[in-house]
Amino acid sequence: MVDIRLASEVPPFHIVADSTEPKHLVTPGSLITKETGFMRGHGTYMQDDCLYSSVAGVVERVNQLISVRPLKSRYHGEIGDVVIGRVTEVSQKRWKLDTNARLDSVLLLQSVNLPGGELRRRSAEDELAMRQYLKEGDLVSAEVQNIFNDGALSLHTRSMKYGKLSQGCLIKVSPSLIRRQKTHFHNLPCGASIIMGNNGFVWICPTLLDDGAGGFVQNLETVPHADRQAISRLRNCVTALAHCKMMIYDTSIMHAYDASVNAGLEIKDLLLPDKIKEIALMVRKQFEMEKE
Repeated sequence: MVDIRLASEVPPFHIVADSTEPKHLVTPGSLITKETGFMRGHGTYMQDDCLYSSVAGVVERVNQLISVRPLKSRYHGEIGDVVIGRVTEVSQKRWKLDTNARLDSVLLLQSVNLPGGELRRRSAEDELAMRQYLKEGDLVSAEVQNIFNDGALSLHTRSMKYGKLSQGCLIKVSPSLIRRQKTHFHNLPCGASIIMGNNGFVWICPTLLDDGAGGFVQNLETVPHADRQAISRLRNCVTALAHCKMMIYDTSIMHAYDASVNAGLEIKDLLLPDKIKEIALMVRKQFEMEKE
């Protein structure tokens, strides 16, 4: 069978900024202000008593400090952020995780729940059994607890909703596309769950159930075919939104999912460039209808 596609006129796609997002965007070399008395922050430089931007991003001002937050950069963590990381090293009383940041993040042994949620002091036996809990290559959902002086992040998984991730699909997008919300764990009506890490890692898996096991027990049962299809479609919807630089959160993902189903698109069709733009246009129209 040969797949033949005819050329058709596609309306130009314009990125629509959210009304809640800041509007002051600058490019490298853009003049920020000619006024004096401001402190120069990250992403700026002084020339001829004027403040210029050295990166492309959003101008942020805190009192007299002006800085530019890059639109595309490594993840800069904040306390309370939900992140997804991959274990890269098991060392003395700590694990090191790749969280898309400048430095590897640190997960201390005392910052994790013991299996079964047991509350007690960590012993030498726990330190010897660290690889039974987490080993190199494991994916973990965690929360930023603290930031060290060198910029490395200290994580914790003390809540039952955090811990080792088992069966699912990991997607990496730009951290700037992840919208900050009260909760980043969502059970979607299509039959799958999604964890949107502030660090740009998105995890899609079968519907999460709270088993109270402390985050170390993995469910390795066979995933039903319908759930695998839902996960695959969600994965392609997230990559389509990221390709068009649209904000990624539960509402936009479900709009893209419903639009692809209503349009009768197969899962593999969502990888085609023209279908990606088509889905993005339908999502944008849906948001415009909701505003009206």
